[in-house]
Order: sequence, then structure tokens, then C-alpha cells
Amino acid sequence: MIIDTHAHLDFPDYESDLILTLQNAKHAGVERVINVGIDLPSSRKSIELSEEINKKSGLPKIFAGVGIHPNHASENADDVFGEIESLANHENVVAIGETGLDYYRDYSSPDDQKRLFRKHIELALKLDLPVIIHNREATDDCLDILAEYAGRNLKGVIHCYSSDKDHAKKFLKLGMYISFTGTVTYPNAKKLREALKCVPTDRLLLETDCPFLAPQSKRGKRNEPSYLKYVIPLMAETYDLSENDIEHVTSNNARLLFGLGLETPKAEIAYVIRNSLYLNITNKCPNDCIFCERKTFPYVKGHYLKLENEPSIDELIAAIGDPSGYDEVVFCGFGEPTERLDVVKSVAKYLKDKGVRVRLDTNGLGNLVNGRSISAELKGLIDHICVSLNSNLQEQYDALCKPAFGDRSYPELLKFIKEAKDAIPNTLVSVVDMPDVDVEACRKIADDCGVSFRLRKYNDTGFKNDSQHLAL
Repeated sequence: MIIDTHAHLDFPDYESDLILTLQNAKHAGVERVINVGIDLPSSRKSIELSEEINKKSGLPKIFAGVGIHPNHASENADDVFGEIESLANHENVVAIGETGLDYYRDYSSPDDQKRLFRKHIELALKLDLPVIIHNREATDDCLDILAEYAGRNLKGVIHCYSSDKDHAKKFLKLGMYISFTGTVTYPNAKKLREALKCVPTDRLLLETDCPFLAPQSKRGKRNEPSYLKYVIPLMAETYDLSENDIEHVTSNNARLLFGLGLETPKAEIAYVIRNSLYLNITNKCPNDCIFCERKTFPYVKGHYLKLENEPSIDELIAAIGDPSGYDEVVFCGFGEPTERLDVVKSVAKYLKDKGVRVRLDTNGLGNLVNGRSISAELKGLIDHICVSLNSNLQEQYDALCKPAFGDRSYPELLKFIKEAKDAIPNTLVSVVDMPDVDVEACRKIADDCGVSFRLRKYNDTGFKNDSQHLAL
């Protein structure tokens, strides 16, 4: 599923072929479109469009954003804002905006824009709706205004992002999502692509801003929702993910931010990232790592992993299906797989009998969990094991990972790494790149143990499942 979170299909550009445009979008995999108002008339039209199109079958569902663009702030915006508020109560309205600041064109005074921006934000907070924010050459003022509402659960998106990576990080810290248009594909858009790299996938949205800003391969033409298919490959390459991964995670982000009539998904026990199949066999874990959002945000690349019941061996095998097309099958998920060691061994044997490469991602406390040394039991079943080290110091490890086994944990972790190396052909230890962690000292531990080393990215913007030790 693809979701276009910002379009202007009510514009005259689509008068002659709107249905064909939407059919093309559906054919390209676009299932939802948010049509965004820029003034009172277009906000009305956005709602009318949603009512009209949603009665038809075979087309994407249309939702509406209502608001007044900052370029119109010095007109009669204050006089008609009460009508915007009335429109915002319509069942198809999922956002307030677009609003924000635009200092590129001298259509409205900065003071009028700021006043109107705050009115939109207050309305969004009142109705518990996200705000769609336009920012053009007004980044510092935009950040300052958003900072005024820190701690008030304001949610929203910086649409058509056009600033640099440093400002992106500031918007992210304020809780905003960020979306990019086709401009990110332009040859001279190096700054935008650098900004894209710093946005965690769980804050990324897709948009066209059509009819404007078509991607490079369609540059100069009228943009439309189906053209998102020309932006997704660049994002997949940037994040080292598949195109399906980008579609999945951005659609889930849109669901979380806007709703869009999509229900909370059922927990997945087998999910695909890139070309690896991950098995989510338990949510239990003897650690409570400060960088893990297992309890508060149980999503990985758009996959919902909060289990209601732990899957049986038969359920896992059924969920795996034909494993021959995957690069590997990974015991991972949002829990410690060795909490269910017998399940790991049984399913791994099933996979090895089929010639499949098997990986285990673990916190290395399986010996404590099971009351015995377990590495020898994994010999011949696991081809590659990744063990989370996370620190070269026991005190720091205890502070970061909060192990249930207390001060026994770190020594047992080091012991497990050495035992795993003797039993499993490819053993690797990993560390999250967190502040104050001595990465080189951790690398030396790996070298001394004779195992490989990997540094995992730590994202300090608040959503960290891009670097979960048990998620990827």
C-alpha cells in the first residue's frame, strides 16, 4: 500500500481527467490520498471530493485536510477561520492545514502568518488532529513557534521538506514527521538527500504535493499520486531497504499520524525486511534496554510486533511458508528468542533440513534464561549469531540494558560470546552507538574473542527502532 499524504486534486489541473488520475494511482498501488486545503474554498472542495470519490469503487480513498496557507494569511483569514473550524469536524477530515510560514513570497506579513499558524495549532490540539506544516525560508521562526507547544502532544508533519539535515533533526526532536516530494530525486538536491538520511523510517511520509514538484523522470509535467513510484526507489536505496519496506513503513506512519480508516494491524509472527524473513516468537526479554521501545512503540519498519499469544511451532512453520526465496531466516522480533529455546531449535532444524540459512539475534543471556550453557545445542542449527554487547563496562551495561539477572549478566554475556564462537561458524557482536559508549573498547573485546564486530546506529530523536538490538 502507498499513501500520498499531501495532494491538491481539487485544483483545476485535474478537471478533465480526475478519475483517470485516480485510476492510475490505484494501479500504482496508491490506496489513500489526503487532499489538503489551502483556503476556505479549497478546504470545502477537499471534503466534497472525499465524499464524492469514496462512494466509487476501484479508486483510492480520499481524506481531507482543512486550513489556510500562510500566503493567504493577510487576506480575510481571521474572519473565515471559524468556518475552517466547523469544517474540521467532518468525518473525512484527518488534519489541520496546510498552515505554517512562507517568507519566500511577500504575499502576507510575517506577523499575520505567525498569528494564523498559532490558530491552526490551537485548533489541531483542540480536536486532537495532526497539523500539516508548510515551511519555506522561515525555518527558525517555524521551529520557535513549534517549541512553544512542546509537551502538549502536538503531532504533525513538515510537508515538502526543503531545509537541511540539522534543521530536520530539530523538527524531529519536536515530535514532527517529515515528508519529501519529488524534489528529493533532482540531481542538485544533495542537501535534501542528506536530510532524508537522518530521518528515522518511523517518521518518514510520502507525498506528491501534486500538481507540483513531479520527480526527476517526470520533471516539467503535472505531478500526480501515481508518480510516487518514482520516488520510492530512491528512498529504498537511501535506507538500504526494499521498495516494499518503504511502502510498508510509510503507510503505517500515515496510519499512526492520520488514521485514514485503517485499523491497528494484528501482530506479525513472520515479517519481511529487505529479503530476510524475521520470526517474532516472543516479546519476553530479561533486559529492559533504554533504547528499546518494545513496550511503548512495538513497530519495526512498519511491522506491528506486540504479541497477544506466543506462536506455536506449527504456527511459525505455517507463517514461514516456502523459505527458499529468502536470503536468510532470522530469529529476532521484539523479545529474546532464547526465552523459547526449544522453539528456536525445532524451527531452526526444520529450516536447515530445507537448506535455509538461519540467523539468531540475541542479547547473549540465554545461559541465564535456560539455566545451562546453550551454545552447543545451537551447533548445526544456527549459521550466524549476532550478540548484543552494548558496552565494554559492566556498570554501563547494567545502566543501559537493566538486566533482570543483575550483576551476573555481563560476565555471562562475555562467556556466551566465547562459547558461541566455538559452536557457530559466524559469530558477531554488536554495539549501539550511544553517547559515552567506548566503541573502540567494544571492538577490542570482539577482536580478543575472535569474532566480528558491528556498530549499530543509535537515533537520538526519540524513535529508535531503526537501531533496536532485537528488531533488525
